[in-house]
Amino acid sequence: MPMKKQIKKWSGRFNEPVDQLVQDYTASVNFDKRLAAYDIEGSLAHSEMLQKQKIISVSDFNKIKKGLLQINELIKENKFEWKIADEDVHLNIEKKLTELIGDAGKKLHTGRSRNDQIATDLRLYLRDATDSIVKKIITLQKNLLSFAKKNIGVSMPGLTHLQIAQPISFAHHLHAYFEMLERDKKRFIDARKRINQLPLGAAALAGTTYPIDRKWVAKKLKFEGVCNNSLDAVSDRDFAIEFCFHASLLMTHLSRFSEELIMWMSPFFNFIEISDRFCTGSSIMPQKKNPDVPELVRGKVGRTNGNLMALLTLMKSQPLAYNKDNQEDKEPVFDSVDTLEATLVIYADMIKNIKVNKEKMMAAAGDGFSTATDLADYLVKKGMPFRTSHEVVAELVNFAIKNKLDLHEITLDTFKHYSKLIDKDIYDVITVEGSVQARNHVGGTNTQTVANAIKLAEQSLSKKGS
Repeated sequence: MPMKKQIKKWSGRFNEPVDQLVQDYTASVNFDKRLAAYDIEGSLAHSEMLQKQKIISVSDFNKIKKGLLQINELIKENKFEWKIADEDVHLNIEKKLTELIGDAGKKLHTGRSRNDQIATDLRLYLRDATDSIVKKIITLQKNLLSFAKKNIGVSMPGLTHLQIAQPISFAHHLHAYFEMLERDKKRFIDARKRINQLPLGAAALAGTTYPIDRKWVAKKLKFEGVCNNSLDAVSDRDFAIEFCFHASLLMTHLSRFSEELIMWMSPFFNFIEISDRFCTGSSIMPQKKNPDVPELVRGKVGRTNGNLMALLTLMKSQPLAYNKDNQEDKEPVFDSVDTLEATLVIYADMIKNIKVNKEKMMAAAGDGFSTATDLADYLVKKGMPFRTSHEVVAELVNFAIKNKLDLHEITLDTFKHYSKLIDKDIYDVITVEGSVQARNHVGGTNTQTVANAIKLAEQSLSKKGS
């Protein structure tokens, strides 16, 4: 039995209709209908420009405007019938417009192509998505700073290679993630400038013979400028790739944070407790409380990384100008937006509800000879070369390990056996508190330094446009 075939709006050039299988395979309306509001916004600006330039009449423009606004309401009310036979969001809306207002609807597409139309829609969508994501980053940053302020006086073991390195302020550790998010935020803000360039008017690839006014449309749609080359305007997806890269990097930062939250919540650390509503239990082990949200955040980086690679691969062999391949650009972008938006919202809420086991964390800060570097620095300040002090302290640590002692439990006579430079003031230096407070330079973990850093961070968020 032959497949059902459909006649298309552009079928005049063809001698046979498209097979149903091909129609289903090539249609994009099931996912690009998400751009409907932006498609209508662009069409309203385009049609007003056509009227302004006397390419269409005032009467036709008024009909087009009324019809598009009516369609917009139908879509908002979920009463619009999307048809695969009409391929994509553009043709679905245009066909419905023609049904509503007659031949005036057929004039809407004058001076443009679906090529520059979809590029415009996607840029409008990503512009809004970027603004929304920046706001959500700021909310997370604020909650993170609030969490840090509550824990400025709490010390914890700083790790390198997952081995105990030096004591640090817990707030200092949290502030490090604020800094990562700050870079993420600035990347999105910067990327918005490149997103916010108007491709409309490039038409299929070469521009149009109609006397259009692209700068007027750009101003109407609040674009910062116009794409300067018609070929590049319709084929460029750098802005989408860049967005997905920034999304992937932000998710990578949250994945790193998630890994630490998961470790800290483990009974082996017992540093924190994540609120029950962000965790689940086990179907077989009644004692379990699993940190599902951080684990899923860690896992969802695979989605955003995959979306980035999908777009890079999509574009790697495309000749100028537009190609059907570019239909595949939207789903990775949509998925990255959805993943990032949901993650930022839930993460901001989760951070507000973490309880800290301060006693456990501060006790662990002194484990593993974490103040050994302070002892080495003490000797350097007494005149010993650092490499020599390093060796002396290493021998002292070895002694302590063999005798099952902490550094502060070593007697002064034993210290002096290894170096005559050591005096009784060493016991103030090798405490967790002494170690943390000694690092009082910009970027250090000293309590007041961290408090100042948090204050500056809060001030930066309160500035307009931050």
